[in-house]
Amino acid sequence: MPMNLRRPYFVALVALILCCFFPLHADDLPEIIPLDQIHPGMKGVAYTIFEGDQIEKMDLVVLGTLHNALGPKQDVILVQLIGEKVEHTGVVAGMSGSPVYFDGKLAGALSLKLGVFTKEAIGGVTPIESMFDVEKAAAAAPGKVASETPGAPSAVAPSIAESRIPFPDSYAHETGVGSGQFLVPIETSLVSTGLYPETIAQFGKQLSAWGMSMMAGGTAAPSPEDSKLKPGDMVGMELIRGDLSIAPGCTVTTVVGDRILACGHPIFGLGAVAMPLTRGHVILTLASSMASTKIMSTGGLIGTLTQDRLTAVMGKLGPGPAMIPVDVQLVTPSSERNFHFEVIESPQLTPLLVALATFNGIVSRPAYSEGSTLALDGTIEIKGHTSVRLDDLFAPTDAPVPTGFFIASSVQSAFARIYSNPYEIPHVERIQMRVTAMAERRMAMIDNAWVEKSEVRPGETVAVKVQLRPYRGAPFIQEIPVTIPAQSARGNLQLVVSDAETLNRNVQMLSGNSQSQLPGLEELINLLNRERQNDRLYATLFQQTPTLLVEDKEMPNAPSSAINILDQRQNFGGARLLNQSKAGEWSVEMHQVISGERALTITVK
Repeated sequence: MPMNLRRPYFVALVALILCCFFPLHADDLPEIIPLDQIHPGMKGVAYTIFEGDQIEKMDLVVLGTLHNALGPKQDVILVQLIGEKVEHTGVVAGMSGSPVYFDGKLAGALSLKLGVFTKEAIGGVTPIESMFDVEKAAAAAPGKVASETPGAPSAVAPSIAESRIPFPDSYAHETGVGSGQFLVPIETSLVSTGLYPETIAQFGKQLSAWGMSMMAGGTAAPSPEDSKLKPGDMVGMELIRGDLSIAPGCTVTTVVGDRILACGHPIFGLGAVAMPLTRGHVILTLASSMASTKIMSTGGLIGTLTQDRLTAVMGKLGPGPAMIPVDVQLVTPSSERNFHFEVIESPQLTPLLVALATFNGIVSRPAYSEGSTLALDGTIEIKGHTSVRLDDLFAPTDAPVPTGFFIASSVQSAFARIYSNPYEIPHVERIQMRVTAMAERRMAMIDNAWVEKSEVRPGETVAVKVQLRPYRGAPFIQEIPVTIPAQSARGNLQLVVSDAETLNRNVQMLSGNSQSQLPGLEELINLLNRERQNDRLYATLFQQTPTLLVEDKEMPNAPSSAINILDQRQNFGGARLLNQSKAGEWSVEMHQVISGERALTITVK
């Protein structure tokens, strides 16, 4: 078919696709220009905001088209921006999504820039046809959100944050940028308010791995005008809101009815999502030789981000999605302080966001940076299930890591295990935490351990004595009474005196990491709630007799009849047989963090 006949068919096809997704009038549809009509030397314009809410025009010229740059059939239009401002700033973080037009027709969104340490205003444009693929993907799986497949990889590329597209030598010669350059995705401005430098230092690397450029920003009062978006306006996607707020921001490419397309590349690449969509306002554009960026504030809630895919993000104007409420209470000997946040529900992001918000609250009090011991007491409420308990003690160490980070890591680990379960989709309803600071460093190491007698009889109780050395204190002895099981056979038993971490690790090894063998989420929660605490001293007795593990149940000293059944049936559900059994476990609350272990041998006569 001749080229001049192809164009009407293409335009009609795109209009048909858009009408299938959006019940709109023809006047609502943007007039577009297909990729095959864009050629080197064409002059066009892009629209973005440098300051305030004023959308400004940037002139540009096409250098060429890079075919299959981001993958099969994922082309990129290479352009050079022209004008006094862009020559000063280069391509700016937060500019991704800026709509590009030729002869008044929409061609795509600015999404790539030329490397770092350069202000050459050369960028890559995601074609509008590729951006419409996001709507096709959404229609193919209606109602799906990323949290419905916890722990599973997204059906789209997870992120293009680390993508590097070689800059062709022919264009390098034309533009004078030199060879060996790469096009990389434009960083996404991560607007944060209430975030302390200590928090950025601890979590900045995890966020930057997603292609985020951390930047202090602000919040603006909601306005009735917030939802009246135009191509070139800024939007934010809230991850956390409340006493702390974090929201990535980028530029709107097109608005079709109540739907928007933005960014021209993914935020996280999570596929179907549910994130609050807010209006974004540019305070100023900061020029930098390394990476210029927009300093932003976020305004009122205007809708929900529903898709986060390779070539664009898509949102729907209207109400926002439900978020998880988080309450953190900080208690010191002299004061009490309460924080309230809301975080998005996402298997990939919620663990990190809750840890970040918790840590940020902890470091907000000067008392927490003075060698305090921190006690955590809290719950994670999950719809239809027992609450997960968060109960532990954390002492400062000589390592250059704040004590609050240990609490944040513990909370993050609990969330990660909940969301990565293979049984069902967990719906977290609420998170409540109380963190209490105690002025001194409360910790003690196990120096030694011994028993009154090394030969015992079944049913006999023996005193296990443990010498502990507290931090900068005199050693003391703690006694733990241990009763030898009445059914113990003659021979040797191993007695392990240890801290919680060592015992949790030993029990996990003994059970063969039974989490994957559990029948459901409730059993996983029970397993989490049974884990040992840092402020207790443990004595655990092991014997060389078989243990039968069936789902979340441990059957030490398994009878031979049960073993015979297991031997005869190779696929006995989740049952496994181990050669060692835990004969008993005893503990004493010490009100300080215990570390270390000692192993003893006891002989049963």
